[in-house]
Amino acid sequence: MARPVTNAAFDGLLTAAGYGNAHAAFARQLNHAGREQGAWRYDAASVYWWLRGRRPGEHVQAAMAETLARKLGRPVSASELGFGVSESTGTCVYPASVDAAIDAAEQIWMTLAKHFNRQVNGTFDSGKALHAALGWRYDLPDETLSRRGRQQVTSADVQSLYALADHFTDLDRRHGSGSPHTRAVMADLLVRQVGPMLRGTYTDAVGRDLMRAAATLAGQLAFMSYDAGEHVFAQHHVTLGLRLSKAGNDRLYGAHLLANVATQAVFLGHAREAARLAEAAIDGAGRAPATVLARLHATAATAYGQAGERRACQRALNKAERSLDRTGTDPGPRWVGYFTPAHLAGAALRCLGDLHLYSQALRHAADALTLGSQNTRTRALHTALVAMTHARAGDTDAACDWSRTLARDVTGVQSARVRQRLGELTTTLRPHQSSNQVNEVLHALAAAPAAI
Repeated sequence: MARPVTNAAFDGLLTAAGYGNAHAAFARQLNHAGREQGAWRYDAASVYWWLRGRRPGEHVQAAMAETLARKLGRPVSASELGFGVSESTGTCVYPASVDAAIDAAEQIWMTLAKHFNRQVNGTFDSGKALHAALGWRYDLPDETLSRRGRQQVTSADVQSLYALADHFTDLDRRHGSGSPHTRAVMADLLVRQVGPMLRGTYTDAVGRDLMRAAATLAGQLAFMSYDAGEHVFAQHHVTLGLRLSKAGNDRLYGAHLLANVATQAVFLGHAREAARLAEAAIDGAGRAPATVLARLHATAATAYGQAGERRACQRALNKAERSLDRTGTDPGPRWVGYFTPAHLAGAALRCLGDLHLYSQALRHAADALTLGSQNTRTRALHTALVAMTHARAGDTDAACDWSRTLARDVTGVQSARVRQRLGELTTTLRPHQSSNQVNEVLHALAAAPAAI
């Protein structure tokens, strides 16, 4: 049974232009009108979904208006098409095709670049996250990515995108992602530089690499949005990154992104869904380099710890530790180089603490803080964990000592995750505020500059 039409304005224009029963013909004319944008492959099914609420990118709407104007013999503005304002982030759905992924990318990048300080309605949807995982894992690979468009794209062009991703990754780790201006700058670069490249001219080999680079940028923006507490934007970008990594045949980076979704789910309290996402990442990664496996199993451990699954948590931790012991022979792709024994120790500290195994958790405290100078935010997160674990274990003196260190560590860090850890630590210490020492520390934490 066909779904009812929800965009009456677009339906009326199609009918008036003689395309009411000729959706395939309209799609062919649209592809011709947009030929300078690249090799569009819209068809009758595309029109079906546009009539039922799916919103194409602004450049596609402009071509639609041009096509309809030619048949109607009068000007048609994009506002007449019934797709609404461009502030909508659309629906967080795993794109069925590369063209749909490019459309979704341009739409959300434009939204983020123009409205970086606007609150976005909606919440993280674990069901859609699991659906995206299934699409990434089991959909057939894309046959070819070669394309003809206005701009020639070379391997050197693609390498510049990796350098851009590295730059924003470094900023994120040093300062956190709380500043909306940083994310807006990145989105603006994606709109002006990456969008035209995706619609450019390239061979299949360059196209695969371009998709991998675009996935890396989308994944980085997803993580920055998550760290800033913008969970809707984060889920949109990680879903987009999964689809682009699929197109680029990069299963390892796709698994990494899926583990990032699992990490976000843990942060939001969806422990069981997070465990399923982490296991899907491990399954999809296959025979991955040891460092990648270590990171994936560590993510699974945190999910099982929050879910109270002690055996599964310990099993995942053991697998992560064994994998990290083997990293000398195969360091893995460059994006996983951040994952060190300190990051695994932080995961162990977190999940064992969630299981109320405080003594075991604190054995990992020292290792969790052996971080490089560039890991400012991670140091703050781990320091908060150490302080909180001491407090939950009943050692308020040690908790206060580490809380003072934390109050210094958060200087210059803007992060919703750090802010939440500060809140959790404050909540844990508050029952002991009759102590002068604890009261002093609570005041220091309240004044800590970790707000967004």
